[in-house]
Amino acid sequence: MQLIDTHTHLDFPEFDADRPQVLAGSRALGVESMVVLGVYQSNWQSVWDLIQTDSQLYAAFGLHPVYINEHRPEHMIELGQWLSCLAGHPQVCAVGEIGLDYFLPELDRQIQQQLFEAQLQLAADFNLPALLHVRRSHAQVIATLKRFKLQRGGIVHAFSGSREEAREYIKLGFKLGLGGAATWPQALRLRKVLPDLPLDAIVLETDAPGMAPAMYPNQRNSPQYLPDICRALAEIMGISPEQLAKATTANACEVFGWKR
Repeated sequence: MQLIDTHTHLDFPEFDADRPQVLAGSRALGVESMVVLGVYQSNWQSVWDLIQTDSQLYAAFGLHPVYINEHRPEHMIELGQWLSCLAGHPQVCAVGEIGLDYFLPELDRQIQQQLFEAQLQLAADFNLPALLHVRRSHAQVIATLKRFKLQRGGIVHAFSGSREEAREYIKLGFKLGLGGAATWPQALRLRKVLPDLPLDAIVLETDAPGMAPAMYPNQRNSPQYLPDICRALAEIMGISPEQLAKATTANACEVFGWKR
């Protein structure tokens, strides 16, 4: 199986001790490419430094809503400068991780919205897909995306919405990112939705080092686990792992404009 991990945080310190081994082990298992996402201004450089070591690593830069209290107005200016300086670079693939988080009550929703819209505008300006964090905010995210109508769409990371929400995202040109969450038996609603999702609308992800799948409880998540995630999701969907791998790899290449 050839797979693409569309959402990782391989620059995080959890991988400092064995990052080369994780990359080598992932490749040996068929995980050919990985996207590493920036989440705040102070980790953009570490993301960029990492992907420069490997031609099959790709960078996305953004200001994550969970860190809203750490972001400063000048960081939006800097984000635009990063995207401008790196425009057209083959290893810059998206604006992300961006979005809305209504799960944590301490995060100001108005400030989140302003930041989200400003970053969607950057995605539009630089003709890049957007990689979205959406937690208990599907209605507002969908309404916002309808106003922006991004030409290249993007990915809804860790999708856990309803069939109706899935249809809305797909109509807006977005793929649905699936990872470890759906492998847990208690994810009842998501597991019911999965078999109804069109194969051409799904991509795979780990969110490593977070969101470990059920077969690796209480462990650091890793791109090495993506083949096991693929097999578990394929079983839930009633298809072969090879079929899911082939479709999701093609879908990821479509989002990012990669030729294989």
